[in-house]
Amino acid sequence: MIARSFPPQGDALTTVELTWIEKRIEHWIRFGHPVEDRILDRRRRLMSFTPDSVFAFIRWAANDFGTVVSRIDIVRAVGAQEACQTVPFVRPGGESLLRQSGWPKVRRVLEAIDGVEALGIDPAAACPDHWRHLHHRLTAVQEPRPYTYQRHEAWLRRRAAS
Repeated sequence: MIARSFPPQGDALTTVELTWIEKRIEHWIRFGHPVEDRILDRRRRLMSFTPDSVFAFIRWAANDFGTVVSRIDIVRAVGAQEACQTVPFVRPGGESLLRQSGWPKVRRVLEAIDGVEALGIDPAAACPDHWRHLHHRLTAVQEPRPYTYQRHEAWLRRRAAS
């Protein structure tokens, strides 16, 4: 399916196009807090996020022979005048905190997200440095440090002080 371009929903919002064609293309949000959710048709919808919100965007695609794409991006939505990286199906783009492809690495990221949730912490509120750390450790094929409640408390204090 070819990605279609839609008019921007507002300069300050980051919009993600989600597609669901059973057993072919599946794009979904694993975590995050959209401020707008617009259904385009039975297979497509647009979700919009405010600046500084963090979300995980998963893309999976298959053909007659099996999986061809398995990817996860954890992205911080940017403001209207901020520089950003391009991410497919994300307009205008965002600050990439983590980008992994291939099912084994995507599975490891999903397990890390589950670990953050097991602490009773919303993954969207976790320290962005944790997602960067996870990205770098998985890329280097090394064991990442788990997110801890103490690290989360330190992040909340640092954010409150700035």
